[in-house]
Amino acid sequence: MDIILALKALILGLVEGLTEFLPISSTGHLIIMGDLLGGFSDARGKVFEIVIQLGAILAVVWEFRAKLGVVTRGLVTRDPTAWSFASNVLIAFMPAVVLGLLFHDVIKTYLFNPYTVAMALIVGGVIILWVEKRALTPRVHTIEEMRWQDALKVGFAQSVAMFPGVSRSGATIIGGMMFGLNRSAATAFSFFLAIPTMFAATVYDLYKNWALLSVNDIPLFAIGFVAAFVSAYLAVAALLKFVSNHTFVGFAWYRIVFGMLVLLSAYTGVVDWSAS
Repeated sequence: MDIILALKALILGLVEGLTEFLPISSTGHLIIMGDLLGGFSDARGKVFEIVIQLGAILAVVWEFRAKLGVVTRGLVTRDPTAWSFASNVLIAFMPAVVLGLLFHDVIKTYLFNPYTVAMALIVGGVIILWVEKRALTPRVHTIEEMRWQDALKVGFAQSVAMFPGVSRSGATIIGGMMFGLNRSAATAFSFFLAIPTMFAATVYDLYKNWALLSVNDIPLFAIGFVAAFVSAYLAVAALLKFVSNHTFVGFAWYRIVFGMLVLLSAYTGVVDWSAS
């Protein structure tokens, strides 16, 4: 195995895991880091991204295994709370399904580049600052209190994240807060909504790129998968603790600064993104 390529796989796996569930856009970071590192911009890179994304979402499944087990048993026993929870996740999931099928290829073709990512990072950061400054009074304090209308609104907010650089978690958490959820409920629902959303995206991308799979890439992909799983697990646990007594202002400024650095590097010629 190429040691340099293995190191790049490790770095990208860590980037995926650490950024997937923070409101800073994992897709945006992968596009930028992938262009800087090189080695994963070919067809194999597409499959690699699918594999590390799978590692990240499995970390969420493991983190919330107890809750998922309770909901699964509740569905079998027809518990109203479990059915309400599952219905809300399904309702919130549907906008991404419909819009994703309609615009997936167009977005992948024309918007996956460092320039659009940088702009989305900056705009998203400004929106987070605006929402935090408003000091909204929440109406929903737990995910069990959510109505189907709340779930649908969060689902449409999530669909905005199809634009690379927006951040799926950022869109759902901030969107949830705008629509009446408190910070903790919005964050928790974002994690649960990520499970069907990311699994569906992974299966769809894997189906489209099945022919690109190669046994020779298994060791390299395994490195990225494990790195993404471990780092995502740590990031999710840390974020759950963080939101209990912190705002997202720090993440907003990080997005703005990072986006501006990308644009500045392009303007000054320090990095030739067009050649990436």
